[in-house]
Amino acid sequence: MIDKSTRKQLAERKERVRRRINTKVDPENYEFIPAKKPIDYYDNDIRQRVAVYARVSTDNVQQTSSYELQKKYYEDFVVHHPNWTLVKIYADEGISGTSLAHRDEFNSMIADCRSGKIDMIITKSVSRFARNVVDCISMVRMLAELPSPVGVFFESECIFSLKDDSQMALSFQATMAQEESHIRSRSMETSLRMRLDGGLPLTPKLLGYSHDADGNLVVNPDEAPTVKLIFYMYLYGYSTSDIAAALTELGRKTYLGNVKWTSNSIVQVLRNERHCGDVLTRKTFTPNYLNHKARKNRGDRPQSLYRNHHEGIVSRDDFIAVQHLLNNSKYGNRSILPELRVIDSGLLRGFVTINPRWAGFKPADYYQASASIHPPDEQQADASLPSSITLVPGDFDMRGFEIARSEFFDNYHRPYVLFQDKRIKFSTTCVRSFGKDNHVELLVNPVEMKFAVRTAAKSSRNAVVFSKLSDGKYQPRDIAGAAYVETLFQLFGWSPDLKYRIAGALFQTETESAYIFDVNDAEAFIKSYLLSGSKSTEQAKEPVQPLSVSGKRVRAVPEEWIGSFGKQYYLHQQSFPPVCDQSEEDWKIRMEGQLYETGQKLRVTGFDVLRDYICQELGQYGRRNPKCSKKVGKIPAV
Repeated sequence: MIDKSTRKQLAERKERVRRRINTKVDPENYEFIPAKKPIDYYDNDIRQRVAVYARVSTDNVQQTSSYELQKKYYEDFVVHHPNWTLVKIYADEGISGTSLAHRDEFNSMIADCRSGKIDMIITKSVSRFARNVVDCISMVRMLAELPSPVGVFFESECIFSLKDDSQMALSFQATMAQEESHIRSRSMETSLRMRLDGGLPLTPKLLGYSHDADGNLVVNPDEAPTVKLIFYMYLYGYSTSDIAAALTELGRKTYLGNVKWTSNSIVQVLRNERHCGDVLTRKTFTPNYLNHKARKNRGDRPQSLYRNHHEGIVSRDDFIAVQHLLNNSKYGNRSILPELRVIDSGLLRGFVTINPRWAGFKPADYYQASASIHPPDEQQADASLPSSITLVPGDFDMRGFEIARSEFFDNYHRPYVLFQDKRIKFSTTCVRSFGKDNHVELLVNPVEMKFAVRTAAKSSRNAVVFSKLSDGKYQPRDIAGAAYVETLFQLFGWSPDLKYRIAGALFQTETESAYIFDVNDAEAFIKSYLLSGSKSTEQAKEPVQPLSVSGKRVRAVPEEWIGSFGKQYYLHQQSFPPVCDQSEEDWKIRMEGQLYETGQKLRVTGFDVLRDYICQELGQYGRRNPKCSKKVGKIPAV
């Protein structure tokens, strides 16, 4: 509360202010000096160097007339102003206004402004200048702040950027122009969706095909042999660089009419499903209508697949075989087609073999292969305690007892496997348990959520080296997993941002060894910043309970482990096969497994047919090439 003394002081201050304001100015001692009249850079007699900017967003015939009309109109427009000198008409044709990228003429004009060659820019409207609010406002402000300010006159809106009252109007109009582009983008998306649903996919120009009067793809008899030759040569064993060199020497033309072929141009032909008669839409999409940057569609947008849309140049089986070979070529396994084998009995029943160099299989392929061995009742069985326990004389009732989890013990001597950054690594204990057998085979059982490693012959197509000899002892080595680790993460429901570690159980005979790892018992290692500060545990993508912090990572386990010592004894018995109940014959650790057919069996064109066609097309060039006289590579049926 203000006391009386303070209130009196405030009243006196207010009174002094009133007296000062009411004091009259002596006119004999006062002179008003007006400011200079602002220069109107658009409507005055000052000589101006004027640039004109015109733009149309597409290069079709209809907009070509608009483009030319804009240029002619502004040429006459400048002539009618005697103090104006036309520097240049800068015009971009077929370029979007939502981005400054690829607008060469616009960028050239801005460069001339910075060089002091231009005093004013005239354009038809804000949308012609830019459809991006940020670009429009920032560019106008930059031009105004140059040592010699450059103004922009937007004729349709009657806005001149150097006027003080132009900013609000310009911001509003730029926002409207951007929103117009947004609405147009959504309209085009809807139109495309309706077109695809109506069975009318877009079919641009393609090597081997022409368009009939209705716009349908029809085989071009002059170009189709080149397409067929590319597929046959690749199936036969030629590399993409070999094929490119052969076609260049033969003078075969690309769909653009070039006679110079490259490996990339060969791959583009091999990857295009239209050559087998199918059409897959929306392979790429543009997430941001402002920058127009296309991204590969990996399920982000819906797609449409039209089978038997038109006549194919090669068979669908040949096309699928080529895709397998291309996918695996990145991992040094180009000459054979991949296959899945699932073990139907023994210790590893339901496990599917993994070839580290095969990238053509999806998570569903592994799951279906494993499920083909497991009856439906096994697949639906819950991991719960048995309703009743049968004991034989001498057995101890283990209900209520838990098998202690390995994280409570010394980590150094634990047998575990580590998944991280597209690679797999086994612990020293695992490696030395296998002795001199450093060639192993990886297996996965998606139905039971298990992972396994077993000894393998060096000659096995699936064999990988998981250890190295150092100072007389075997040490773990990384197993590259770029081709398949991502698929395993998807099968197990893991986050790609984390690394995982699983303790395993050893099953061994005198001649065979295998480790089985229960994926449900995996430990996660989470970057510590995800669990502290503003970033909460929700961003770790799964419930975790921190156990320890080491360096930059936190070791964590699933939330359901909290308050437990381990796994119930009888649940543990369900996780791993009871060794005592199986004979050595039943183990069958090295069983190869039966071939699992993923879909219909491929009927790939035979080598004799491939060779004859290649030699026929290559002519003299082929007769000089020894590959026409012998088979290269081996492509087994899938």
